[in-house]
This record gives sequence, C-alpha cells and structure tokens, in this order.
Amino acid sequence: QVQLVESGGGSVQAGGSLRLSCAASGDTWSTMCMGWFRQGTGKEREGVASLDSDGRTTYADSVKGRFTISQDSAENTLSLQMNSLKPEDTAMYYCAAEPGGCYSDSWDNPSWYNYWGQGTQVTVSS
Repeated sequence: QVQLVESGGGSVQAGGSLRLSCAASGDTWSTMCMGWFRQGTGKEREGVASLDSDGRTTYADSVKGRFTISQDSAENTLSLQMNSLKPEDTAMYYCAAEPGGCYSDSWDNPSWYNYWGQGTQVTVSS
C-alpha cells in the first residue's frame, strides 16, 4: 500500500503561483509513475502532469509552459509548481501513483492509477 498526502493548495489571483506537494509513504517502489490530476466542479478528472522514475515528464497541453512537476526522491515528495495561474485552473488537485513506468496512452487516465491522495483545493480568482 502507498499513502499519498497532498498539501499546498489555496486561493490566489490570476497570474499568481502556487506549489503543491504530495508526500508518499508506505510501500513505495523503485519504479513508479507519479501523476497530478485535477477535477473542477461538474467536470471529469483530468491528467495534468506525470513523472516517471527516469525523470521523464508529460504535461497536458493546457498547462505546458506554466506548470512543472518534480520529485525529491530523498524525501519521497512529489511537487507541482504552478505559475501564471488562470481561473480555469480552479479545481481539486490530486496526486496519484502507480507501480511501473508512465505510458503515453495511460498517464492521463485516472483508471490506470491505483493510489490516490485526498486532494487539495486550488482556487484562482480573476
């Protein structure tokens, strides 16, 4: 079992920045796909970014150039730096993990991940 706990959400004005963190504990594997997802009110959960154990990253088109996913392996912490935030970025943000690598046809599919955090709310006002 893997436990994931997100933190760092909050309210910010458009153009501002936030940094989300996800602390992983339990049975963490040497090879894992880590991802950030978000779900706005009345919307489906969507993939934001992923990071595999080799450091390869993938981003949704809507956040490319604004968001950066990274990992502190020593601390077992996954981060999402969010810059130039827009009102449409408002959502509950979730950290997810799945043993193995990230794949282009599944990294943004919520059903592929077995481990999830409880989420942290991000609200961007105009």
